[in-house]
Amino acid sequence: MLRIDDLRYSIEGRPLFEGASAVIPDGHKVGLIGRNGAGKTTLFRLIRGELTLDSGAISFPRHARIGGVAQEVPSSATSLLDTVLAADTERASLMAEAETATDPHRIAEIQTRLADIDAWSAEARASSILRGLGFSEAQQLMPCSDFSGGWRMRVALAGVLFARPDLLLLDEPTNYLDLEGALWLESYLARYPHTVILISHDRGLLNRAVGHILHLENRKLTLYAGGYDAFARARAEQRAVQAAEAKKQDLRRAHLQSFVDRFRYKASKAKQAQARIKMLERMTPIAAPEDLARVVFTFPQPDELSPPIVALEGAAVGYDGTPVLQRLSLRIDQDDRIALLGRNGEGKSTFSKLLAGKLDKLSGRMTTANRLRIGYFAQHQVDELHLDETPLDHLRRERPDEAPSKLRARLAGFGLGADQAETEVGRLSGGQKARLSLLLATLDAPHLLILDEPTNHLDIESREALSEALNDYSGAVILVSHDMHLLSMVADRLWLVQGGRVTPYEDDLDAYRRMLLGTDVPEKVATVDKAAKPEAPKRASRDEILALRAEVRKCEQRVEKLGEMRGKLQEKLADPDLYDPARADERILWQKKFAEAEEAMERAEALWMAALEKLDSAEV
Repeated sequence: MLRIDDLRYSIEGRPLFEGASAVIPDGHKVGLIGRNGAGKTTLFRLIRGELTLDSGAISFPRHARIGGVAQEVPSSATSLLDTVLAADTERASLMAEAETATDPHRIAEIQTRLADIDAWSAEARASSILRGLGFSEAQQLMPCSDFSGGWRMRVALAGVLFARPDLLLLDEPTNYLDLEGALWLESYLARYPHTVILISHDRGLLNRAVGHILHLENRKLTLYAGGYDAFARARAEQRAVQAAEAKKQDLRRAHLQSFVDRFRYKASKAKQAQARIKMLERMTPIAAPEDLARVVFTFPQPDELSPPIVALEGAAVGYDGTPVLQRLSLRIDQDDRIALLGRNGEGKSTFSKLLAGKLDKLSGRMTTANRLRIGYFAQHQVDELHLDETPLDHLRRERPDEAPSKLRARLAGFGLGADQAETEVGRLSGGQKARLSLLLATLDAPHLLILDEPTNHLDIESREALSEALNDYSGAVILVSHDMHLLSMVADRLWLVQGGRVTPYEDDLDAYRRMLLGTDVPEKVATVDKAAKPEAPKRASRDEILALRAEVRKCEQRVEKLGEMRGKLQEKLADPDLYDPARADERILWQKKFAEAEEAMERAEALWMAALEKLDSAEV
């Protein structure tokens, strides 16, 4: 069990934690969320003992092992597989000692412990983890020095997962993963046998891989049951209650003050006025919740072109004359929202570069509309920003004739305010740098916007704002992302990059997720024999229709009962006294019950709709 008691910690006089407390039982999977700069990463460093508390305590079992991802695996001649195997220091130490030990008792102890930690299957487990994170068997035997920093970060992640610490601390682990790696990690964490605390802005990951949310706000920690969506509902209810109580108190205060103002100096009412003054003095102010800062992206809208804006006919693309993708026959219209799916190394980035004009086709035809403007965002472009220049300097280079006020307005449209506009890029956060790169990519109002992992370093609010901006955008969008929530909100077409081809994927994202996790095999679309006459549907009997009607009534009654239960739970959660810190466990219990009722309601409504559809079909 991890226990945080009355934690207080400040950086340069700025308090990050004041009386923060939380208890995380063994085996819990917890998502740690909070605004950028709130102190999430600092909390990890305090748990690991890298920083000294101002006061309070952080405690966990004496022999518990704490693990986190190193900043980067150093470049070395050691193979990826051996690097991951070495991450389990206990196993590595025991294996080395087993080679030299001579005392029979010690040899027996070593062998027993090696069996306890399943040391003999270690190589297979390490290989499985590396494979899940995108490394082929051949790559696992290659030295770390053959891989870039981003790939070595995956090796570091593989190492800590292999070591299986009792408390696993992960800070934005999906930032260096593609969609396939992120989905594999999600599944792995859900099955992880020990405690996990995860800092992430990936809404899908926070919904499926964790069972609790630890919210850092106003220098305090609050633990909520359920994933991110359950947390968001509970927070919205709390804010509504807080706002209602603040409004009620304001009305009460105004009423008392009005009496005091009217009768304070009237002898016959002086005593009552003084009593009301004391009531006003004793009244503990209830602050209305602060309005959450509205995060926005403002994309300039392009003019309309005749379709298609891009057409490929038998095209091939690759490097040094060797094709990576072939027989590309596709078209893109200006209203398309296309997500590129495919395992790492299949050619998603290569295809994106072809569309963006960064790579020439090797053969075939590629036709583009006249006056076509293309915007391209890739993560490496964030790294190529001029660190010693300000965002304003970057815009001046692109728009030297524009007035400074207009340049500042452009920056503000991407959430970069007056302070950030003249701050050196090297001092900006990762999210602010990503915003600047997105602004530069869309500056010319492109008809086709290609986004390769745009959400790295963006918080949840920024990701929601990005999805809204893309849905309002009148240009075409090609999207590569590990954020399933963003893909589901934006994409209306799916293209699969696989086996040297790019083809439309006819199923949905959930089916693709199941396929990647090995729980489903996509069914081939059956070829329809046009000459065959379809069989006339068999008409339902009277008894079958009556049974379906009874099922509909039964489902309807279930929905009504759940609605009543949900209403009672809402009343319970609306009780301000429930949010007393001393009643935290009780509050968590009621929030969990409400989340369960919500899930039950969703299932009941789905069953009701299915029953209605069956009845409608039968009565036709």
